Amino acid sequence: MIGLATAAPVVGAAFIASTVEVVEAFTIVLAVSVVRGPRPAVLGAIAALAVLTAVVLIFGPLLGAVPVHGLQLAIGALLLVFGLGWLRKAVLRAGGALALHDETAAFAKETQSLRQERGRDGGRTADWLGGVTAFQAVLLEGTEVVFIVLAVGARPGLLAPAALGAAAACILVLAAGMILRAPLSKIPENSLKFVVGGLLTGFGVFWCCEGLGAPWPGGDLAIVGLVAFYLAAGLGLAALVRGRLARAAR
Repeated sequence: MIGLATAAPVVGAAFIASTVEVVEAFTIVLAVSVVRGPRPAVLGAIAALAVLTAVVLIFGPLLGAVPVHGLQLAIGALLLVFGLGWLRKAVLRAGGALALHDETAAFAKETQSLRQERGRDGGRTADWLGGVTAFQAVLLEGTEVVFIVLAVGARPGLLAPAALGAAAACILVLAAGMILRAPLSKIPENSLKFVVGGLLTGFGVFWCCEGLGAPWPGGDLAIVGLVAFYLAAGLGLAALVRGRLARAAR
């Protein structure tokens, strides 16, 4: 029986990480819908979801044949790669060394690019370009969602909670997007990426040690401590970056 203390971090990690990815995919699909019409946008998104579903159905059951410790070590290493990458960018953005990601600006850039393509062909090209753009966006961001769900739900019994968190994020973002019909720029995406970086890094360290057979004091509750540690370290590094930039400016 999976307890709340074990399932809650998994659901939270899958939900927050999936929210970031779905927001980015929705922005591009919305741009396609505005410029090329809803039909190619919807068809491209559905085709990408079909591919992702097929991948999960084919490769998901194969995970059960992999030795648990080997699977945990491999997934932990991959989570560290993803998590440290996200955390690094989040620290640099919070510190002012990198520009903050702006969904409104991304939407404007994507719509301008699509309109330029339509202008070059005089509108004669079929809507396959818009469909392919939507397909690529959903497939790329959806692949990361699938990986995160499989990674944080690697332990037996945790895949369902992880999938539940991702599904809740998809439903929430899509519902908000359909109601507003605008880029979801109000969602604090950069803050979410900071949290996701800490979550994935914490899970990565936990799974790596589990895969190596090293026990954790407190069991699964150690995940909370690890995530808190990396978030605190990230905030400290962001403050350090801000201080150095301020001194350099002076």
